Amino acid sequence: MKNGKILVYLDGSKCDENIIPKVEELAGGEKEGICLLKVVSARAFPGVDPKKIVQEAEQYLQGIQNRLRAKGFDVDTRIRYGDGIEEILDHAAQTDIGLIAISAHGRGGIKRFLFGSMAEKVLRHTTKPVFLVWCG
Repeated sequence: MKNGKILVYLDGSKCDENIIPKVEELAGGEKEGICLLKVVSARAFPGVDPKKIVQEAEQYLQGIQNRLRAKGFDVDTRIRYGDGIEEILDHAAQTDIGLIAISAHGRGGIKRFLFGSMAEKVLRHTTKPVFLVWCG
């Protein structure tokens, strides 16, 4: 690739983790840089400890980072706060990102109408290349 790191958005689901083997292939034998990104809500809900949410996100990304580093990849992690789409786009624009890798969850019908597609919105609003993996 040689055009910057691969930004991998993960929401914590097994579905999203299906993108990891594909990213390993994209990063190739030269072990290109990978940035794992998780976005957490900046809002506090009654009964929810925001510190615990951040700690869980850190542990989650650390586990994936350790697996990729064991294979020789240069990996860093980032946790951002706010709206997932905005944070993906902002991080990609502000850093040395050459490609955004994201899973498309395969929502259709009324769910897509009501919530939209995160992957679709990222694709429409970035100038970076996007690698989509269907996870339906």
